[in-house]
Amino acid sequence: MNGTLAPEVLVLGGTGAVGQGIVAALLEAGSPVLVAGRDPGRLAALHACFADEPALTTLLGSVADDESAKTLADRISARPRPLGAVIAALGGPTARGRVLDRPGDALLQTLQLDLMPHVHAVRHLLPLLQDHPHPRRFVMIGSPAGVKPWAAHGDSSVSAAALRMYAQVVHQEAQAIGVRAQMLEVGDPVCTPFNAANACSEWPSALMVGRRVVSLLDQCNDNRAIVRCDHRDAQLPRGLLNLDGPLQWRDACGSA
Repeated sequence: MNGTLAPEVLVLGGTGAVGQGIVAALLEAGSPVLVAGRDPGRLAALHACFADEPALTTLLGSVADDESAKTLADRISARPRPLGAVIAALGGPTARGRVLDRPGDALLQTLQLDLMPHVHAVRHLLPLLQDHPHPRRFVMIGSPAGVKPWAAHGDSSVSAAALRMYAQVVHQEAQAIGVRAQMLEVGDPVCTPFNAANACSEWPSALMVGRRVVSLLDQCNDNRAIVRCDHRDAQLPRGLLNLDGPLQWRDACGSA
């Protein structure tokens, strides 16, 4: 039955500000989208935002811990549609405070919120993408805090840097099973409805980040571990997403 239906893209964190932009761009490109989340109210609100989009499906589930991630993977593997890609736009609230003043447990908590959900997702969801004639992608969304020290938000910088290295390790290991695991690194803070009043003109919108995701998924042969997204990508071409076509090299894929 899987061969008769178009593949769907799983978005983790799709109810968040950046995640909603990714969902919007995927729907814009004609892709079926599955959003998994653990908050029924936020999933319902997402459905309300895209009430005229039959290609959007939501699923109650979590990658907050290993057992929950396994349960989610089992449910997704049993779905009639094949899984075409996984986009992980995950992260907890920004940790405030100087690292000089904060206890070590505070950093551990930030790592638990920001890094470990990615680890659980990779362990249980990435294997669902293997064994396809055209390589599937597992894309982690990274932040500028991973490469730029952020004073007074140091725990978040450490966690983002750890995720950046983790993505590079996963990138190497996933090649052995035919999966393209990458990080889409956003070079500036993302402009969302929550920060728009104070946003800088060069900050990308959440929708632009989503369109950058589409460009990476759409028959793009760029297999670097880290690819960038910044304001220069605002004019990326849009079109219908094809997850089953042969890969092509396109300069729009960007570079690290």
